[in-house]
Amino acid sequence: MSRFDTVTIIGVGLLGGSLGLALKARGLAGTVRGVGHRQVSLDAACDVGAIDEPYLDARDACAGAHLVVVCTPAALVPAKLDEILPVCAERTVVTDVASTKAAICAHARNTWPKPLRFVGSHPMAGSEKFGPEHAHPDLYVNSATIVQPRWDLAADAWDTVVGLWRAVGSTVVEMNPERHDLLIARTSHVPHVVSACLALLVTGLNDARPVIGNGFRDMTRIAAGRPEIWRDVCLTNRDAILDGIDALMKRLEEFRDMTARDAADRLAEFFDSARKARHEAVDE
Repeated sequence: MSRFDTVTIIGVGLLGGSLGLALKARGLAGTVRGVGHRQVSLDAACDVGAIDEPYLDARDACAGAHLVVVCTPAALVPAKLDEILPVCAERTVVTDVASTKAAICAHARNTWPKPLRFVGSHPMAGSEKFGPEHAHPDLYVNSATIVQPRWDLAADAWDTVVGLWRAVGSTVVEMNPERHDLLIARTSHVPHVVSACLALLVTGLNDARPVIGNGFRDMTRIAAGRPEIWRDVCLTNRDAILDGIDALMKRLEEFRDMTARDAADRLAEFFDSARKARHEAVDE
């Protein structure tokens, strides 16, 4: 991976801050510019060493940058691409980290010049914590990053984005945006909705705290994430999430029927099938 003279990161929270730290720790960037809408966030990003230069204006920060990474919530990415397009140099490479891809990639395809120098990507990294104070240079190590196929993209831009994620420790998976949104709805977005619903099950049960065990803690950990992030995820991947919710409700109805009928054998088969499905899906 060649070194970037100037990298601009738009959004200096956990993902953007961690990317800045990763680039600097690995000597991949000369100068890292950070863009935020609050000075306090920019100051925090500077304090932890995630960025070198703070900016409140994305256009100013992107002028002359060799690489731009948009780390805003998914719903804001299209507007941010519109904002920075006029100031991006002819050879600037642009990517993002949003967990929904179809709408963003379609917007870029319809508004940016060809061959496209915007390459949609989604690193499967993060936590329920947020803000630059929780950023870590190894956040992306051993993660998977999904990158859209090179199809109508500028070859060097695609190579640069793939090289970027590999350089910070991630394994790159090439996948078209529509398939990405379908799969991520089932493996990330719907699980977050379920986590939120489980957390809400104890609303008002003040005597539940002493008996809450690791199962509840594990299942509801991600419900502690930023509400606005997950609001935007649901709005930008609505159809795939609704499809996943329908499939989940069907499973719950089947389970309810088995339990109501005291169908011991069917219940055993249900949990055995779930155990096998998890074993096939998760490599541990």
